[in-house]
Amino acid sequence: MSIGEEKKGVEKGTTTARGAQPEVVWNDAQMKSTYANATNVVAGREEVLVLLGMNQAWQMGQDKVTVDLVERVVMSPFTAKRLALMLTGTLKAYEAKYGKIDIGLTAAAPVAAVPPKK
Repeated sequence: MSIGEEKKGVEKGTTTARGAQPEVVWNDAQMKSTYANATNVVAGREEVLVLLGMNQAWQMGQDKVTVDLVERVVMSPFTAKRLALMLTGTLKAYEAKYGKIDIGLTAAAPVAAVPPKK
């Protein structure tokens, strides 16, 4: 069974001209799966980029760490906001079921910025 077959449900989106919610059909025919253990997010005025990669450092305390980037996902700030809300909800449910995830940070990670396009 493919992921698309598992998620055959209807997702509610924006309303149509008639006021009804459109049905969203998830087509996974060209989907690929990528594993990432390193991420970064950068944003400009009109787009947010999520960089996914593989951290090649297997030992702690190295002076230099190489991350091989495998995907760059580009989205609008509106889509990024919806993704952030979905990730927050998913992680809250995960922690409620399995316990708190400790990533070793005491404060929010710094946010990198992309200079505005000219």
